[in-house]
Amino acid sequence: MTGTDGRRPSIYPTVLYADAKAAIEQLTEAFGFSSLAVYEGEDGSVVHAELVQGNGAVMLGSKGSGGVFDSAMKDAGTTGVYVVVEDVDAHHRRAVEHGAEILMPPTDQEYGSRDYMARDVEGNVWSFGTYAPEIPLS
Repeated sequence: MTGTDGRRPSIYPTVLYADAKAAIEQLTEAFGFSSLAVYEGEDGSVVHAELVQGNGAVMLGSKGSGGVFDSAMKDAGTTGVYVVVEDVDAHHRRAVEHGAEILMPPTDQEYGSRDYMARDVEGNVWSFGTYAPEIPLS
């Protein structure tokens, strides 16, 4: 596992919403989160967003986007967890050695991260990767 410099969390809850735009509005306006990034698909759905609160962050997106995470979460509820690791391939090998159900093998992403996705014994989806957005200090 990687350490953090106090500005890059190492664990990110990930949440899918039927109306991610409404969720972003509520989280920012009602709950005081700040929007760090929002990426929309051609259809206007939220493909990926990052909201921050203090030194923590949450990643979220729209249900039904058709991506790997959306598909993995189809029967798992609405929440997953993203964990930053230094060596994705070594982490993946360990998971495989211990019988974890792998949903996506280590994959280089367009945004520069290398990630893999697995399901735990209760069906929860865990993503492990190198992506760690810097959170501006308020």
